[in-house]
Amino acid sequence: MAMTPAVSGTSGRGGVPPAAGERPGPGGDATPWTRSDALVAVGAAALDLIGFTLTSQTTRGAVSVVGCLLVTVAALTLLARRRAPLLTLTAVLAAGLAGHLTWPVGQGFNAALTVALYSVVRARGPAVYVPAALVGAVLPLAAGHPWPRDALLTLAGNGAAVLFVITIGLGAGRWHREVEAHRRLLAERAVADERRRIAREMHDIVAHHVTTMRLMAGGARANLDRNPELSREALVTLEDLGRTALGEMRQLLDVLRAGDDTGAEPTSPQPGVADLERLVAESAGAGLPTGFEVRGASRPLPASVELTVFRVVQEALTNTRKHAGSGARARVLLVYGEHEAAVEVLDDGAGAPSGAVPPPGSGYGLIGMRERVALHGGSLETGFRDGAGYRVAARLPLPGEKGAGR
Repeated sequence: MAMTPAVSGTSGRGGVPPAAGERPGPGGDATPWTRSDALVAVGAAALDLIGFTLTSQTTRGAVSVVGCLLVTVAALTLLARRRAPLLTLTAVLAAGLAGHLTWPVGQGFNAALTVALYSVVRARGPAVYVPAALVGAVLPLAAGHPWPRDALLTLAGNGAAVLFVITIGLGAGRWHREVEAHRRLLAERAVADERRRIAREMHDIVAHHVTTMRLMAGGARANLDRNPELSREALVTLEDLGRTALGEMRQLLDVLRAGDDTGAEPTSPQPGVADLERLVAESAGAGLPTGFEVRGASRPLPASVELTVFRVVQEALTNTRKHAGSGARARVLLVYGEHEAAVEVLDDGAGAPSGAVPPPGSGYGLIGMRERVALHGGSLETGFRDGAGYRVAARLPLPGEKGAGR
């Protein structure tokens, strides 16, 4: 009588990691088996004892104590199936052969043999598990008496059970490899996304602050003889800008080191909408007259949305100072809508003919802005204005509200 229990997965070929709660490998824990191994061994022992008892009562009218002990020993050897799958299968086959020779009752492919063969299929190649499967299929017919009339039927049933176990083992191994490959792909994609985010942050911090500091340093140098007080104020502002840039870069590096030191957390919040006035003041201090207007009822926004608004304005003003030319003016407009937040940065600098491309050097900033806005399901519009100037406009749907994610 054949009994085939549900078997648990084992570490397969190709470096497939064990499932949750399983032993990762030799030398990891003090115990040589896991809780799942113990449950599988006890379950296989219970199933095989029930099958052996029923078969013995049916065919011989009695139950052999030695046979029960051999069945139990064969099942308990499954505790070592992860560390030594081939040795475990050999022990199961040996115990099964001894049982068939001692108390031949014609029991078929039992649970212990199923689990042991499955473990070998998962851990070894066909050169190992194919001969082992053939031995397991013929083992129930190895009793020391003439083969019964239904020997071919028993052999066919055992062969079908062997094929089933091999198919399940190979299928589970392939599934585990695909899962592991998918996990690695997700990990690589997460790393790439984080690198792009860090690159955007570094670009925004360095480009904005360094450009502003360069312009203010030039203004301080030009007014050093004519207006020392104005130069002194510019240098103080320049010092503050350098301190702010270093603080933001240190905060970003703290995030990068967080994986190595769990105590390294950012010490200051990310900039947001409340910092736009400071950004506008820095832009005006760097020689670009900049206006700021807020429309709609002001209210708190998600931190990620506020950071995106701040970075869009920062990058747009940085590009304006670089490319708009002398005498240009800029205006920042922040709109609180019912279901979205919008920000627009306009300047009246040097215009461009129809179909012109953005100024050289601003491409990475525009890409960074577009990626930031796209992460929130928003839209970004950039381009030269009719007549003169450049326009950057971003719309960010607010999460959890109607219209979000459009």
